[in-house]
Amino acid sequence: MSDNGWLKLIDENPGHSAWYIERFRTMADEGRDLDGEARLIDAMAERGARILDAGCGPGRVGARLMALGHQVVGVDLDPELIDAAEADHPDVTWLTRDLSTLDLPSDGIAEPFDVIVSAGNVMTFLDPATRRDVLRRLRSHLAPDGRLVVGFGADRGYPFDEFFADAEAAGLVTELRLASWDLRPFDADSSFLVAALRSA
Repeated sequence: MSDNGWLKLIDENPGHSAWYIERFRTMADEGRDLDGEARLIDAMAERGARILDAGCGPGRVGARLMALGHQVVGVDLDPELIDAAEADHPDVTWLTRDLSTLDLPSDGIAEPFDVIVSAGNVMTFLDPATRRDVLRRLRSHLAPDGRLVVGFGADRGYPFDEFFADAEAAGLVTELRLASWDLRPFDADSSFLVAALRSA
């Protein structure tokens, strides 16, 4: 039985995915700035980089990166979110996939990625038993000099120290720790983490 937090939310409230999709569509219609994660990833990447949006949701980050000229693939466990991403951003490749078993070469996407981004607290929704599996699978999709960039909040059931231990066990080295997507420095009191990692 999966202990995936997102699937639990859907089980408790079958309308949760639809609510989440409309929430971000409404914010976009209101002109809210929803591009903070994409700005940082764009600054880290070469022009036309291959980028994987891991846990892409309805496509907000990946679509912006595509608009900035990158080659983007987005994957998410929730088919309703993928349907919304395809409807709103049809020029990006979106796939319904489980990050713990991700194998994009089996989908014909063999070339590794320059950057993998996992925003939106994705890591905190994972079944805790699959966290290291997910990090290993993501590492396996990185180009030799590629980077995995993960962002999530504190007090969501995944202490930062545990994340760093899991990353190390998965063969990843932490290059950079930030407290926000807009480059605020990380310290012991930070309530959010943005970590840039590479293969060991």
